Amino acid sequence: MANTNTTTDMTRAMRKTRTGTVVSNRMQKTIIVRVDRLSRHPLFGRVLKKASKFKAHDETNDAKIGDVVTIVETRPLSKDKRWRLVEIVRRASSAPPVPGTEAAQTSLPSGASKASPIGTKKSREALASRGTEPEEASSA
Repeated sequence: MANTNTTTDMTRAMRKTRTGTVVSNRMQKTIIVRVDRLSRHPLFGRVLKKASKFKAHDETNDAKIGDVVTIVETRPLSKDKRWRLVEIVRRASSAPPVPGTEAAQTSLPSGASKASPIGTKKSREALASRGTEPEEASSA
């Protein structure tokens, strides 16, 4: 009987683990985790960034959008849920905003400003050196 115990211990040790970013926590006790990976194109050799989304069980509803979490493979818990939340690696306050959310679209890096309708400083200088003045945006 001891042999079956070691077999279950080995299969638990061989469970897949993934680290990714929480993109949704709207469901009860369920989060959606996006896991990014890099792969090479088979013909051209270019490095491509690919992403997979996994539904994971979050028993205590601790994970928030933008948190970096570790999930582990488990038995099927529902139709789509086969992963379980193990730990929250980094909270969203110290993590960059999730792409596609309003926080990512409104915030700019420090020192950056929105581009003027005329163009960048270099393009204005290039036009000035040619003797062409940029047209001002008129408000009708």
